Amino acid sequence: MTGQQMTGAQALVESLEHAGAEVVFGLPGGAILPTYDPLMDAKKLRHVLVRHEQGAGHAASGYAHATGKVGVCLATSGPGATNLITAIADAQMDSIPLVAITGQVGSMFIGTDAFQEADIVGMTMPVTKHNFLVKDAAEIPKVIKQAFHIASTGRPGAVLVDVTKDAQQDMMEFVWPETLDLPGYRPEPRPHGKQIREAVRLMLEAKRPVFLLGGGVLRGSATDEVRELVDASDIPFTTTLMARGALPDSHPSHLGMPGMHGTVAAVSALQRADLLINIGARFDDRVTGRLDSFAPGAKIIHADIDPAEISKNLVADVPIVGQAGQIAKALTEELRARLAESDTRDYEGWWGTLDMLRENYPLGWTATEDGFTAPQKVISRIGAISGPDSIYVAGVGQHQMWSAQFVQYENPRTWINSGGLGTMGYSVPAAMGAKVGMPEKTVWSIDGDGCFQMTNQELATCVINDIPIKVAVINNSSLGMVRQWQNLFYDQRYSNTELNTGHGSRRIPDFVKLADAYGCVGLRCERDEDIDDTIRQAMEINDRPVIVDFTVSADAMVWPMVPAGVSNDEIQIAQGMSPEWERDI
Repeated sequence: MTGQQMTGAQALVESLEHAGAEVVFGLPGGAILPTYDPLMDAKKLRHVLVRHEQGAGHAASGYAHATGKVGVCLATSGPGATNLITAIADAQMDSIPLVAITGQVGSMFIGTDAFQEADIVGMTMPVTKHNFLVKDAAEIPKVIKQAFHIASTGRPGAVLVDVTKDAQQDMMEFVWPETLDLPGYRPEPRPHGKQIREAVRLMLEAKRPVFLLGGGVLRGSATDEVRELVDASDIPFTTTLMARGALPDSHPSHLGMPGMHGTVAAVSALQRADLLINIGARFDDRVTGRLDSFAPGAKIIHADIDPAEISKNLVADVPIVGQAGQIAKALTEELRARLAESDTRDYEGWWGTLDMLRENYPLGWTATEDGFTAPQKVISRIGAISGPDSIYVAGVGQHQMWSAQFVQYENPRTWINSGGLGTMGYSVPAAMGAKVGMPEKTVWSIDGDGCFQMTNQELATCVINDIPIKVAVINNSSLGMVRQWQNLFYDQRYSNTELNTGHGSRRIPDFVKLADAYGCVGLRCERDEDIDDTIRQAMEINDRPVIVDFTVSADAMVWPMVPAGVSNDEIQIAQGMSPEWERDI
């Protein structure tokens, strides 16, 4: 196949279009400048100019979260590239398909400490699925095709493509490869029939089974197949922080979110189960608490696309490697065939226990004592008024947990957050990316006053590019989750957690004035009776971003809570209060 003569930079733009990219979030600089010139003439690519490279990475992540497509970000060498590292690590931890493209100094300058040189390939090797250094213009089409394939197949992840300046400037003959040559990369294993049969046998023998559904259900677009399996099995399920919305919260078998701030019913179900069926979850520490006391009586079925995750933290009795959808479909078919022969299941006692826990220990909150609004109420009303078709994007901390707890999620890809890395500053740029990917959806950034100050410069990007997100700043004038830990574990010594953003006479900064300075609409809500009207007012404004400063109590804490490093059996429903396990179960 004979191609057209062009520069490597032109080939890079052409390759992105061939790979199916629609949007690129980026910021130009010297080493990537050759690519920005032909990017100006691109017909199929929209470029969104961000105000900080970290914002570009998080925006690409939010875009990928919301759409299921590969997110793309672009930066220059040196500090431009290093500013992307947090976003790259964040995407990799949460299995988000991301391709980050960086410019690099000329190949003859590599290793000389040239101006704005940084070994971004070496720096990102631990936090990417794969990365490339391209020094030959002719390699660009092949590498871009490989990068998109690697990022989006198997367990999705982040791929870095570092392109030297001379590779962008040199002439080459553009040929888009028809095939992929990646020896040893076999990302789509099929589930083994023997393991499927053994898993179903355990499911039929169990008296107290429970599903643990993780983010892999969403990353693998397997929600329909998994729901069919849950319905066929009549087994209760939990959805991890990364799986919220994978199946509807209203499903009668849903117990809630497990883990450090999970529901009593979900945490208890995992602890007292005799069988855990894990589909696409990592058994990370925020779910398990102390590993040696997690689900002590349970056999483990662990299904995951990534064999490295299986038996990494907990040894699986039945490991199943494959796509979540294929595994769920195979399990459903085998289960139905076995049930047609004989159905000996008896979950009545198990469901009786779980229903009692759901009834006795529902999520809720108590009235604040300091006169300020309960943040849980604000977030609950945002979810109720905006509804389950909206997309909710959280930062990290208390507001993140409350958003996971008190917004009802009925649809996949409507809950976006930084789960594994826990990156403050994630919400605003990720919401921006989600809105670009799903422009017809209402997108709420639910952010803390601490997180918001890390990346709120991307409001300029939103205004200039007509990206009308809505931002709810849950303003407790402090670093809320850190303050909660100081309250519980450091004798209420609030060292360096007061932010002076909302309580008293000081508002530094004043978020309403800041919104106005950026060309957004700024609203403030300080009274419970104004919450609904303020949210509805924000909902009616769709021609520009809206920032709502909700002044809330700094004393509110996230409950339930399993303190770090202890058994999930030590879950607390309020400070000093635990469920009465022995009496109730």
